[in-house]
Amino acid sequence: MRKLNVLFFVGILAVASAFTMFVVKESWKVSVADSQVEWYAKKVTGAHNGTVTLKSGSLEVAGGKLSGGQFVIDMTTIKVTDIEEGSKSNKSLLGHLKSADFFDVEKHTTAELKIKSVAKTGKQATSDAAKEYTVKADLTIKGITNPIEFTAYANIKDGKADARATIIFDRSKYDVRYGSETFFGSLGDKAIYNDVEMKIKLKAGK
Repeated sequence: MRKLNVLFFVGILAVASAFTMFVVKESWKVSVADSQVEWYAKKVTGAHNGTVTLKSGSLEVAGGKLSGGQFVIDMTTIKVTDIEEGSKSNKSLLGHLKSADFFDVEKHTTAELKIKSVAKTGKQATSDAAKEYTVKADLTIKGITNPIEFTAYANIKDGKADARATIIFDRSKYDVRYGSETFFGSLGDKAIYNDVEMKIKLKAGK
């Protein structure tokens, strides 16, 4: 009887392993036109926000779940949205953000996020049917790559995926030095905080 139980258990494991092998991973193309990236940065005396456009992207889906992906951000498309577009102040800040003081866009035209692992938490978003995932990824800015971890939500149904995440990264780790007390010590009310927040919304499909 014990031998039969052992054989039965081994059989179950074999079937489970075989099923796992046949879970197909698919790469779904991100719709750049329907996706959105917003950025937020704070300083001692205030804050600024704006947008930047995706250049390309994909989400990997396996068994109806998010399993990976990557996307490329076109840094040349940075916009400032909290200051009137076309104004002198807007042009000044935008030019500064694109300069070597910040993202050095002339030399580094893109940034990239590449997902390394995805783990479903078993939770669901309170606002809709999206499932919650813990994502570990590599973020590359100005040619410098660092690991990053964040929570993402994805609703995958009928060959379409809606995903969103809020990513916070420390700009000082990517040699974005201007106004950072990490490099220049105490700057008083001229300091700009290191943390930059990106709110990302992606739409993808087969």
